[in-house]
Amino acid sequence: MEVDMPVSEITFWKWFLPKLRNKFFLTVFIFLIWMLIFDSSNWVEMLAAKRRIKSLEEEKVYYLQKIEEDKKKIKELRTNAENLEKFAREQYLMKKPNEDIFIVDETDL
Repeated sequence: MEVDMPVSEITFWKWFLPKLRNKFFLTVFIFLIWMLIFDSSNWVEMLAAKRRIKSLEEEKVYYLQKIEEDKKKIKELRTNAENLEKFAREQYLMKKPNEDIFIVDETDL
C-alpha cells in the first residue's frame, strides 16, 4: 500500500530522516528549535519587542512635535498680552470686572 505524496515531500523526507540519525545534526536541530521557541529571548518575543520599539518611537516623534507646538504657544502667550488675554478668556472663561460672558453652543445652531 503506497501513499500518494508529492515528489517534493518524498525527497524532503528521504533527505531529512537519515539526518535525524546523525547526532550532530540532531543536536543543531534541537538547539535551533530551542532558540526559536523555548528560550527566554526567543524569536517570537524578539519580533514583539521590535514592534513595541517601533510603536514607542512613533509615539516619541508625536510627543516631540506636540512639545514643539506647546513651546510655540507658550512663547506667544509670554510675548503678546492680547494672546494671553484671549487664551484666558477662551480656556478659563475669565472676564473683566462688570462684564458678562455669554456662551453660545454652536451645536444648536
